[in-house]
Amino acid sequence: MNAVRLAVSWLTVLPVRGPDEVDRAVAGRAIAWAPLVGVLLGGLGAGLLWGLGALGAAWLLAGFVGVAGLALITRGMHVDGLADTMDGLGSYGSPERAREIMKSGGAGPFGVAALVFVIGIQAVSLGALAGGGRWLAVVVAVAVGRVAVVLACRRGIEAAPGAGFGALVAGTQHSVLGWVWGGIACLAAVFATGNPWQGPLAVVVALAGAMLLVRHCVRRFGGLNGDVLGAALEVSVTVAAAVLSFAR
Repeated sequence: MNAVRLAVSWLTVLPVRGPDEVDRAVAGRAIAWAPLVGVLLGGLGAGLLWGLGALGAAWLLAGFVGVAGLALITRGMHVDGLADTMDGLGSYGSPERAREIMKSGGAGPFGVAALVFVIGIQAVSLGALAGGGRWLAVVVAVAVGRVAVVLACRRGIEAAPGAGFGALVAGTQHSVLGWVWGGIACLAAVFATGNPWQGPLAVVVALAGAMLLVRHCVRRFGGLNGDVLGAALEVSVTVAAAVLSFAR
């Protein structure tokens, strides 16, 4: 339960307090439960979308508000990580210079462009899912982002020099656990879409894209850090929501 509480306190603003002492073992167990926190956040997001629809809001507007709500409840740290990561990747300097840019606190042109595309695609996709009454698909899309975090922290991934959160969680997860969570997400996606291939395809493409991003970032920055985890999460949510929203 300490690990679950820590996962909730790390990944949300909900008033849940984790253990006072956190080492790599406790941090690893918390990351292992991240997809469960994703289910909680997805449920809250789906509830917000439903409420806005019940009030007569346009589904596109509901989608944007839903994305904003998810950003607020997660302290905006994942979208911030996405912007920092894209700015770091957009630099042509050394890994040290790229990490320095990521820690600068501002958002450069690459980061702003990434935020515009990711927020826009998520809003349109979640609005389309809500408009079709596919609430479970909303939950799956949000949860997939947290599965990507588990996979990004798999064994063999080293932390970047100077990383804080990354040093605590990098390399703490067995790859099998990530794929177990991914399999559960694929199964849930089948029920969410009623389609035996679209749902699993959305999950697989989202996780594959996130892992390619993580692999490139680890090479570019010299290891894993918290910003890269945020970027992987947001990219996987975006891809999963987009593919799940496809309809004939």
